[in-house]
This record gives sequence, C-alpha cells and structure tokens, in this order.
Amino acid sequence: MFDPRRFVQEAVPEIKVQAGGGKAIIALSGGVDSSVAAALSLKALGEQLVAVFIDHGFMRKGEREEIERTFEGMGMNLRVIDASQRFFDALRGTRDPEAKRKIVGETFIRVFEEVALEEGASFLVQGTIAPDWIESDGGIKSHHNVAGLPSGMVLRLVEPLRDLYKDEVRKVARELGLPPSISERMPFPGPGLAIRVIGEPTHEKVAIVREANAIVEEEIRKAGLKPWQALAVLLEGKSVGVKGDIRDYGYTIAVRAVESVDAMTATAMPIPWDVLKTIQKRITREIPGVTRVLYDITDKPPATIEFE
Repeated sequence: MFDPRRFVQEAVPEIKVQAGGGKAIIALSGGVDSSVAAALSLKALGEQLVAVFIDHGFMRKGEREEIERTFEGMGMNLRVIDASQRFFDALRGTRDPEAKRKIVGETFIRVFEEVALEEGASFLVQGTIAPDWIESDGGIKSHHNVAGLPSGMVLRLVEPLRDLYKDEVRKVARELGLPPSISERMPFPGPGLAIRVIGEPTHEKVAIVREANAIVEEEIRKAGLKPWQALAVLLEGKSVGVKGDIRDYGYTIAVRAVESVDAMTATAMPIPWDVLKTIQKRITREIPGVTRVLYDITDKPPATIEFE
C-alpha cells in the first residue's frame, strides 16, 4: 500500500541529491501534480528553488490570480511570466492535436531555459506522473512535458513524482498540508485550453471555451457533484440556431464529466438532467456565438478523457 509519509521522507533528500546543490526552477501550473512537486522541492532546496508560472494564454478563468495568491502565501519565490502571445504565435495555423502538444511543450522549455539563464539555474523540476509517460510512450497521446520536450534542451530534469498515479499524488498533497483547493483540484492539461479547442486555437475560440469551462465547473460545484474531471470543449464547425427570433449560425460546445481513480481508465459520469439543462442554458445565453451544447457519454477506453 502506498505510504505518502514515507514517500515524502524519501523524495526530499532524493531531490537534493539530483539537484546536487545547484539552483533549480520548478514548472508551476497550479495543478495538483506541479504543486506537490513544488512543495517537495521547496522542502529540499529552499531558497535555491524558483517557482515559475508561465501564463501561456490557455489557462482557466481567474487561474493566474488564484495561483499568485496561493503560492506567494506559501512563501515561495514565485515568478509569473506572461508569454501568451508567444504561444498563440507558435500555434498559429496549427490544427493537429499532437502538433499542438509538441509545440506547447517546446515553447514552454524555451521560456524556462531563458528564465534559468537569468536565475543561474541548471535544473528543471516537473510534476510529471506515471500516466504522462505511459500514454506518451504508448502512442496514445503526447504529453507536453514528455513527448513535447525538445531535443538538445540544456536544463536537466528532476521529476520526483514520475512513478506516482494521480490518486497517490493527492495523498502526498494532503500529507504536505496543501489546501483542498489544490489537493482535490480537478486535473487540467498542461497545454490547457489549446487542446479544448478542436482545430486552431484562436483568441476568439479560446475565450469562448474559457467561459464555457468556467460555467461547467461552477454548476458542477454548485450541484455538489465531485467528478474526476469536468470540462468543456469547443468543436469544429458551426450549426444553425435561433437566438431571440433571429437565425444564428454558431459554435457547438461539448461538455464532459468522468469518474476515475488513476486516469488510466474513466467512466462517463451521469450528471442530473436539471444540472445539464442549467449548463446548456447558461452557455447559450451568456456566451455569444454558441448555439448548441452536447454531453459526451463515452468512457475511457475507447475515448481519452480530453478530446485531444
């Protein structure tokens, strides 16, 4: 049986050994994986650790502000870098999901390398967990922090959570005393909303799916439901709708909620009809340009949790 206390006792000195007394930066996204990696690394490295949050423009609504409040309150040396336009430029014209993940991964690393040079750091700590490299190595989908890493990168990787699954990471988060807003947080992909837009992630489409995703998470929370993951996806193409008494030609949002233990398999969650109808009404009323909302009932397998 996994023992989170023993894991922490072993991981902290191991991080010290891997970093070899050098300065390190941690790729902090605010999700449970990177937050646990950051908390462990802070214990191991103290002032030798710089937490770097890169706002790539594909974060959830209000996420940047929440991350700043949480981690500055923990006494962490936090740097926030707005690289959103750089990521949008890198992804311009890109439609293939694998290409998007790899472009995001490489762009992340190039920004981290620039920060590492400024900080005099030679190590990059990542919150990579077992499903990331299992799915990347198996060709299921490329995770930006595994298959998306460019060749020839100069930073040396430290991955203290590499052999853990999500349920084990949550146990470590609780052991470390991280707040429930982190330890129980729903997973969010590293490429963020870039892969919740099917096709090219333009500013307009990302703004739409950001609002839809916020509505889904809010209504799921208000209903007292606790899925493994709940999300909204902007599908390609448009369909005819009616708003007011006027014909509209708008986008389609797909809503998805699943139950899982370790993310390797997942079951579509039966959301009460009244909750789904509230989500549908809010999305179509509050977000201009959306005329249709669908609910995805597919398990994993055959689908993956994310659409891309």
